[in-house]
Amino acid sequence: MAKKEAPIHKLQDYLPPNTFEPVLQYLHQYKVHLTVAQERKSILGDYRHRTRDKNHRISVNGNLNPYAFLITLIHEIAHLLQYEQYGNSVASHGKEWKSIFGQLLAQFIQNGTFPDDIKQALLRTLHNPAASSCADEILLRTLKNYDDTPSHLKMVEEVLHNALFKTHDGRIFQKGEKMRKRFKCVEVKTGRLYLFSPVYEVEELTGHGPLLTPGP
Repeated sequence: MAKKEAPIHKLQDYLPPNTFEPVLQYLHQYKVHLTVAQERKSILGDYRHRTRDKNHRISVNGNLNPYAFLITLIHEIAHLLQYEQYGNSVASHGKEWKSIFGQLLAQFIQNGTFPDDIKQALLRTLHNPAASSCADEILLRTLKNYDDTPSHLKMVEEVLHNALFKTHDGRIFQKGEKMRKRFKCVEVKTGRLYLFSPVYEVEELTGHGPLLTPGP
C-alpha cells in the first residue's frame, strides 16, 4: 500500500479550514505517526496501537474530500483514545468507542466545522455512530456532494434498471432489483449474484445487455 511521507504542516491541505491545530494537538500529545495513503476501496482509514518499538500509527486515504478526511481521522483518533483508556479489553466499535467518537465529533460540530447538511447527517447518529462512514448511507451520500467525482461515475442507485455497469476492477454487472438496502446485481462473466450498496460508485455502460439471471 503506497503512502506519502510529508511534513506535518502539509496535513492542512487535506483538512477543512481551522481544524489543523485541534487535530495536531492529538497527534503531538499521543506521538502519532500519521500517513496519507493512496485510495483503498475496502477501508478509508486505519489505526495501529503503540508497541514497545513503535508509536501509534494512523493512515487515512488521501483522495477523500476535506470533510470525509477529517471524519475518518477523528474515527481513528477515537480508536487511539479507546486504546489508551481500555487497552484491548473492549470491542473495537463497541459502546466505549462510540462514546469517544461521538464526543470528538461534537467538538468539531460545535466549532462550526461542517456545512449544515453534513452537520445534520452527523447529528442523526452522534450517540450511536456506525462503525464506518461507508456503513452510514445518508452520511456517505451527503459527503459525496463535496467530492470532485469524475463525470463518468455514478452511484449504483443512479444506474438504470437492467443496465450494465463496470466496477473499479473492470468487472461488468447488470443491475437488478433492490433487496432491502442493497441492489441485486449479476456479474456478466460468471452469472454470480452480488449485492451492491446504493451509493457504491461505478461506471454505467451504454445500452442494456440481455436479461441475466444468477447462475447455480
